[in-house]
Amino acid sequence: MFDLGWTELLVIGIVALIVVGPKDLPVLFRNIGKFVGKMRGMAREFSRAMNDAADEAGVNEVAKGLKAATNPVGTAMDGVKSAAKDLTTGLDPTKYDPDSETGKLAADRAEKARKIQAATARAQAERMAREAEQALAKAEEIEAQMDAKLSESSETKT
Repeated sequence: MFDLGWTELLVIGIVALIVVGPKDLPVLFRNIGKFVGKMRGMAREFSRAMNDAADEAGVNEVAKGLKAATNPVGTAMDGVKSAAKDLTTGLDPTKYDPDSETGKLAADRAEKARKIQAATARAQAERMAREAEQALAKAEEIEAQMDAKLSESSETKT
């Protein structure tokens, strides 16, 4: 914020020494230090309160929504990645004996769950891509309307 070098600090110190005097100079610096500390504390508290208010208001969710709208493919891939991660961590048919009836049922259930999760991830990706295409079409429509209005206003001025 302020760009103070060593020479400027030296000049300020000499002026303070002359104006305040050597006897009261440590008291002055102590009071300035306390004041600066209080101001930093207030700034930290204010910043923390603003971040908490933003979290409560859902600003992060809006930011995520805007990010998803601007990058639908990346968002769809995130959904696919999370589904794949769920597949690898959530289902473990290997903890049962594969020849036992329980192992066979667990393997069958795991396979069906993988199919369901893959279909769900695909449907989510397709839905998000469709929403992104609709949002893009809407944006292009609005831009076209704005361009038409601008051209009409420039024609009426001439």
